[in-house]
Amino acid sequence: MLATILLLGLVLVAAGTDLLRGKVYNWTTYGGILAALGISAAGSLWLKVAGGDAAWLQRWLGWQPLRDAVAGLGLCGGVMLVCFVLFRVGGGDVKLIAMLGAFLGIQGGITAMLLTFVVGGCLGLCTLVWRIGGIRLIARTALQTLSVLGFGPGSAWSEEEHVILRSPLHLAPGALVAVVLVLMRPWPSWLWHSFP
Repeated sequence: MLATILLLGLVLVAAGTDLLRGKVYNWTTYGGILAALGISAAGSLWLKVAGGDAAWLQRWLGWQPLRDAVAGLGLCGGVMLVCFVLFRVGGGDVKLIAMLGAFLGIQGGITAMLLTFVVGGCLGLCTLVWRIGGIRLIARTALQTLSVLGFGPGSAWSEEEHVILRSPLHLAPGALVAVVLVLMRPWPSWLWHSFP
């Protein structure tokens, strides 16, 4: 419960700063990573030394075993680092998804990362439809595709539309929705267990 409330608060702050200022701040992500690892380390130590109950830790702390928290941090952070190098993903988004991995472990972290991409992509598409217009967006995309394939004139996009297309994609609001979905698990349990 403690880790869950802390995670929701941090992702809510990150979503707010991402929308308002276009940034996910280091104090949010680094502080969250340290808190997640600290909670996991304290819970793992308590289990080892005092022989505590893992179910109680999971229920009241939202605890992940330390190895799962570190593996989630490394795996989610590593995938996002590749995205940072190959695509135009912001450094704050890399650290934010790594933080999700530290809080949620491997299974929850990967699920949250994938849901973040889906929700973030949907939000980005909605923004494009809002700013360009649905029919115009479809028509220009079709013309651009024909142009790339060699069947049409040059670029179908105006300079103003190019600026709109280059606008940054805010992943933190998508991460907030993804975390809520992972924590609530609104799908059947058999489907949850089929996620990596």
